[in-house]
Amino acid sequence: MAQGTREIREEIEETRMRVGEEVEALSYKTDVGARLDDYVDEKKEAVASKVSDAKNAVTGAVGSMVPSGEEMKRRGQGIGHVLKRNPLGLVVGSAALGFVAGLVIPSTSVEDENLGDMASTMKDTVRETGQEALERGKDVAQSALGTLKEEGAEQGRELASELKDRVQSEGVSSKPA
Repeated sequence: MAQGTREIREEIEETRMRVGEEVEALSYKTDVGARLDDYVDEKKEAVASKVSDAKNAVTGAVGSMVPSGEEMKRRGQGIGHVLKRNPLGLVVGSAALGFVAGLVIPSTSVEDENLGDMASTMKDTVRETGQEALERGKDVAQSALGTLKEEGAEQGRELASELKDRVQSEGVSSKPA
């Protein structure tokens, strides 16, 4: 008999616990305001997470394309090192720059008298050569710009696709059951 009484008390206690849990669940279901607050909080957290992931993805992509301050400093030191190792190149470059500057500056009457036709011929030749070099430089720059645009567009499409896939996979995994 004592055995039966103990079993009955245990059953009653289990029933009380189960009924208490059911009452709590029903109370939550009828409290629309609390459920709505919970739903909004979940969605806010999901959106914040997605935005944070997107920001990190974009920041990472941009960070890999733009050199850091240390990288720029290292490159500047590298140029300085090359100039120290090759002072002749610096001299030749400076002379060429001075020569071009001299051609750009208008000639004086003394120069015209002393150098005359030879100076005009040389200026014309240098202008033509400079113009050809400028045209080639423009072509190379336009080609590089086109390649850069294509590569940037491709990386943008890949990033957008990756971001879209990530958002979709996060959206599927975070949907309430």
